[in-house]
Amino acid sequence: MKSFFIGNKEIRLPIVQGGMGVGISLSGLAAAVANEGGIGVISCAGLGLLYKQDPGNYLKNCIWGLKEELRKAREKTKGIIGVNIMVALSNFADMARTAIAEKADIIFSGAGLPLDLPSFLAAGSKTLLVPIVSSARATRIICDKWQARYDYLPDAIVVEGPKAGGHLGFKKEQIEDEGHSLERLIPEVVDAVARYGDKKTIPVIAAGGITTGEDILRFIRLGATGVQMGSIFVPTDECDASPVFKQVYINSSREDMMIIQSPVGMPGRAFDGEFIRSVNEGREKPRACPYRCIKTCDYTKSPYCIIRALYNAARGNMQKGYAFAGANAYLADKISSVKEVIAKLKDEFEIARGKVIRTNS
Repeated sequence: MKSFFIGNKEIRLPIVQGGMGVGISLSGLAAAVANEGGIGVISCAGLGLLYKQDPGNYLKNCIWGLKEELRKAREKTKGIIGVNIMVALSNFADMARTAIAEKADIIFSGAGLPLDLPSFLAAGSKTLLVPIVSSARATRIICDKWQARYDYLPDAIVVEGPKAGGHLGFKKEQIEDEGHSLERLIPEVVDAVARYGDKKTIPVIAAGGITTGEDILRFIRLGATGVQMGSIFVPTDECDASPVFKQVYINSSREDMMIIQSPVGMPGRAFDGEFIRSVNEGREKPRACPYRCIKTCDYTKSPYCIIRALYNAARGNMQKGYAFAGANAYLADKISSVKEVIAKLKDEFEIARGKVIRTNS
């Protein structure tokens, strides 16, 4: 696998670890991936539930939590550490400013279009900005808006297809439509960023349902510079989630995968379970909202509190939460180390590359 650059940062292993919240990808997982040469990513979602420096002040605790997770990651690695910040978060601006002030290497931002993200950069800021998109159209909108308003272009683009876990940037009927497959999206986005090539080289990173080294090779041959992988790192020793949460991945089957409608207002892919069935029966209605974590969420109309459900799951309480997961997450069969996962991906990549070379010779 070839290294590549995002801005002035060399990514020795072309793998970005996807940001997974609440509490799934924190400093432990991020540092382990960074130590292998990839980009480790801390999820900002729900950090105020994990850190309670100021009880009752969720938003302030989120800021403290991000500072602490970045500090912990830096104690464990000299590699590249990114932060994932959903646009849908009510404290999006606070998280972006904090990540930049704490010198996070990269901000990855999706679940909405991060049209104002460059506005948070200060003089001398070194943090790179990478939007997560689901179409060439979204790519062009972000590039044009950023260039016109801030004279700035994205440092890379993550293209997340409909096989991703968590929140999906597609309508429900588009998720199984081949016209919206990642294989279709990557060449389209590569073409979209090429028009800005005289001003900046913008790497394209493929994401969503990527599971093997053969998958990585396929998307690189389609024009991607690297890939983002999330679910494959959940059943690892270093993942920050509870062992109970990890075991959901190990014990699952294809039949357990389902598309749900999230209170965020987007469809999402998750494992079926007791909590989702309880939601469908109307037994999880929130009585109040102490967090106000999502811009679009009205707790009086919401079927459940998503931040609390994801927090519960990460802590191992699957009766009161559920696990988001990519389309191929059910293939997990054991707990491994991050080093073992990446070694397997490298082996699979080389085997697949050898087959291509033999076919073309």
